[in-house]
Amino acid sequence: MIDYKEIRIALHEHPQTAGNEQYAHDLIVAHLQTLHPTKVYTHVAGFGVIAVWQNGDASPFIAFRADTDALSIGHRCGHDGHTTILLRLADIIDEHAPHANILLLWQPAEETGEGARAIIGTGILQQYDIQAFYALHNIPGYPLGTVVLSPHTFAAASTGIIFHLHGRPTHASTPEKGINPGLAVSEIIQRFHALQKCNVEFVQSTLICVRLGTPAFGTSAGDAEIMFTLRAFTNSTMQQLLADARAIAGEVAAKSSLELSVMLQEPFGATENVSACVDEIEKAAAMLSLPVTYCHEPFRWSEDFGEFLRIFPGAMFGIGSGEKHPELHHPDYDFPDDLTVSAAKLFFQLVKSFQFFSPA
Repeated sequence: MIDYKEIRIALHEHPQTAGNEQYAHDLIVAHLQTLHPTKVYTHVAGFGVIAVWQNGDASPFIAFRADTDALSIGHRCGHDGHTTILLRLADIIDEHAPHANILLLWQPAEETGEGARAIIGTGILQQYDIQAFYALHNIPGYPLGTVVLSPHTFAAASTGIIFHLHGRPTHASTPEKGINPGLAVSEIIQRFHALQKCNVEFVQSTLICVRLGTPAFGTSAGDAEIMFTLRAFTNSTMQQLLADARAIAGEVAAKSSLELSVMLQEPFGATENVSACVDEIEKAAAMLSLPVTYCHEPFRWSEDFGEFLRIFPGAMFGIGSGEKHPELHHPDYDFPDDLTVSAAKLFFQLVKSFQFFSPA
């Protein structure tokens, strides 16, 4: 009998950050070699794995995704658990052989927001008619096993944005001969803070870092960098927020005779769910007598599963990991193994329901 806790602990003890998920890749491939998928793709976009069960026709597919990478402090987000859930689902599929076309994706590099785009870039998923694409994330603060739903956006769009302001340094005794970006930095910070107050929809601008000049008291600063993280609950709102942010920085830089360059870091799209797919999750949870709750608003953190939802209909949902469980990314966090079987059964219930459901 397979010990899924043992598998999860093995993954937990071999955490590898985005782009380095060799151990998880090899463990997943070795496990799939004991099963009977129609096709297995290995080393997809680095260390991704895709397994396909196909019934010989081109009818629609249902797909599921788990993330495999860890943080620099280890598996403190539960990706080891998510990976194990999908392995358990693969076993159930192999055992029960449902009359459905199924695709399972173990995705690397979620934490950096690069993995989903890289998987899409291979073109493998586009070869299959995916009509429902699902993923989950464990959520501390909710009762263990509670299914957490959002009919629209599940997790926010976000991006880091860096503004570099280039002026002209000069001697500290004659600042009028240079172009010091200090006042421009101050104005940009204040105007960015006001952005989140004047928008009707949720937007957030978080100041991350400011670098201005050098610690040399004989000089007046000539260069500065300002870093923010921007968030919004929809992709369209994020695009408008980015446009507003660029416009503000450009206006302030021009007024102060500063050169401006802009760079984005770790952009994540919003996970915008298809409501019909959310309904199917709720029905599947009811069939298994799992408790369900709806979010009051989307989660403010980001998830790169949203990149798949730009292309394929689907939904992401949460599953409670305990009301008093340490929060995600906390040094004391560890995935609760009691979730593995119930989450895998919920995924499989979606497979069984899919034979009679098409969200498109």
